[in-house]
Amino acid sequence: MSYEEKLEEFNRRVEAGDKVEASDWMPDDYRRGVLKFIEMHANSEIMGALPERECLPKAPTLKRKMSLAAKIQDEIGHAQLLYRVAEDLGKSRTAMYEDLLAGESKFHNVFHYPVHHWGDVAVIGWLIDGAALVTQAALLDSSYAPYTRVLKRICSEEQLHLRHGEHITLQLASGTDYQREMFQEALNRWWLPIIHFFGPRSNVAKDLLLHWKVKTRTNEDLRQEFLDRYVPKVTELGFSFPTPVPRLKGDAWVVAAEDIDWAPLDAIKKNRGPETQRRLSRRRAVYDSHRWVREALSEPAVHAA
Repeated sequence: MSYEEKLEEFNRRVEAGDKVEASDWMPDDYRRGVLKFIEMHANSEIMGALPERECLPKAPTLKRKMSLAAKIQDEIGHAQLLYRVAEDLGKSRTAMYEDLLAGESKFHNVFHYPVHHWGDVAVIGWLIDGAALVTQAALLDSSYAPYTRVLKRICSEEQLHLRHGEHITLQLASGTDYQREMFQEALNRWWLPIIHFFGPRSNVAKDLLLHWKVKTRTNEDLRQEFLDRYVPKVTELGFSFPTPVPRLKGDAWVVAAEDIDWAPLDAIKKNRGPETQRRLSRRRAVYDSHRWVREALSEPAVHAA
């Protein structure tokens, strides 16, 4: 078959809802797009462990510290699963990790921001993990089969993380004035990054991942689901939103496009976020200090005579 015939057959399969396996023929643009997408997801999981790790000393009880440590361990595990899936598309795990540390690949915008206190753990665990679940649930029907299989496990564990964050939030919301202020202050700092989480309006005509059904929904559609799901819950707890303030329009909670400041996201895309370089530096330090472990594991086994 000619390339054009292969491409036509591939498009037909995807349009019909068939799943693509790593061993199947696929266009180079599909392979590159899926690899970049999964690589960023993996990078985000491993970098996303850092803000919560920084909050471990702030845990109010030993039980809270243990549960947060378990969640952090899950996130690192998700990263390793995703790097493994991405490897089958032609890039080694080592190359992906070194590109991350060199600032040549991306990780999600919310992990470029600082954490200050226990209220950050509540917002990350409830609202940011909630945003992630909205996105990942939509990807369960992605056209790339290996990604959907690993996402089933990730989503099931993220549901537990969501409950963890929700429980902390409810405890703060029903606590002292100081505890409520802690959550409100964290919400004030995180709200705009959460709106940015879904990205700017999708260009459906040019987004090949939407065309090939790797992504199944537009950014604005996902953001709208998040707003409709979580704004009423936050409001019911008696908290308020900073700019961009959600407003009820008919049955939907909306934020005005002109109220969204995209400049912070543009800076993060250039690795100029508030915590970008410090977090990358921390990851590089750990990677270098554990080099001997990787080298030891790569040596062939020595058998006694």
